[in-house]
Amino acid sequence: MSVLENTQSQKAIDLEEKYGAHNYHPLPVVLNRGEGVYVWDVEGKKYYDFLSAYSAVNQGHCHPKIVDAMTKQAQTLTLTSRAFHNDMLGKFEKYAAEYFNFDKLLPMNTGAEAVETALKICRRWAYEKKGIAENNAQIIVCENNFHGRTTTIISFSNDTVARKNFGPYTQGFIKIEYDNLAALEEALKENDNVAGFLVEPIQGEAGVYVPSEDYLAKAKALCEQYNVLFIADEVQTGIARTGRLLATCGNCGCPDKNCSGTPEVKPDILILGKALSGGAYPVSAVLANDSIMEVITPGSHGSTFGGNPVAAAVAMAALEVVREEKLAENAQRLGEIFRSELNKFIETSSICKLVRGKGLLNAIVINDSEESETAWNICLKLRDNGLLAKPTHGNIIRFAPPLVMTEEQLRECVSIITETLKSFE
Repeated sequence: MSVLENTQSQKAIDLEEKYGAHNYHPLPVVLNRGEGVYVWDVEGKKYYDFLSAYSAVNQGHCHPKIVDAMTKQAQTLTLTSRAFHNDMLGKFEKYAAEYFNFDKLLPMNTGAEAVETALKICRRWAYEKKGIAENNAQIIVCENNFHGRTTTIISFSNDTVARKNFGPYTQGFIKIEYDNLAALEEALKENDNVAGFLVEPIQGEAGVYVPSEDYLAKAKALCEQYNVLFIADEVQTGIARTGRLLATCGNCGCPDKNCSGTPEVKPDILILGKALSGGAYPVSAVLANDSIMEVITPGSHGSTFGGNPVAAAVAMAALEVVREEKLAENAQRLGEIFRSELNKFIETSSICKLVRGKGLLNAIVINDSEESETAWNICLKLRDNGLLAKPTHGNIIRFAPPLVMTEEQLRECVSIITETLKSFE
């Protein structure tokens, strides 16, 4: 589909162009079916999905166990709001709290909502537990972060496209360089009003930047030293994507068997979303222990849809799939193969500079400027060759297939990627 012409795809794109807000720049492909690692466009062409809805579809498209849980619950009870109890929420809260080794869970719908929730919990903890004077709490964040696009979150973003003409911005944030422990310690030393440190274990949107091996563990130790909450945004990196249940989890006591030998980094506040539902339904959550979560009281935070019965059923099924199908182990193994094979290609390549990542969250850096269209054109060619991916930050292409992928499928995809790159040498 190198030329759309007057196809069903073009008609669908034209409808979006005319009636939809232009807040995205999608790859020109119109999908109408998905199964496992594959998606099909409206003309019937089949593709490998190498984006997984930004890691929301870790369990694969339309996983039958997740779809079954969703449809069964939807035929019984969909929504009560939190004005009443329902028989699914407590089951989900218990299941997920024990799954991730925390005392309590606060359910929401989207990743950005979960981040906002974590910020509110952190600030209230600062005033009620740490003793910071009200309205003075500061939260340390990292440059080039991506935590969502709400007004508060873009206030501490340095993405000019996300920020421009949306001010005035929310105060109370200190920005430091990512993967810089000295900068973190300096910010903690200089300000007695720091309540928390919000960080992505891997900066996905920024181009899959993986920090130094000991960065997260030492950052957590600094937070403990200064009585500051370590807040991990694992919306994209969580739920087996990086080859472990959580990118931060270390030897935290969670049921993930891939944690052995890694630094112990248990967040004080854990933020989850995306793959928490397997891409079937909006579900997000914030987890913390009692000493932190108890600052949330009736009326202080809420959501009509947060914790609804369908979300609870879907999330439990999604987490069961991760464990039953050993998706963390599969991501770890296939990720090593992917980077090894790409590195072999890069040794003799002039178009691709490097590959980086963990598990099945990876990116390649194209040997061109961020302002060039080379990466975009490569993604168009990948589409023509049966694989869907998307550039980020101009000259970086992110690769994140569903974790249900087999080794045979992965090797076929590596061949598609390398042959496509060769055509741009």
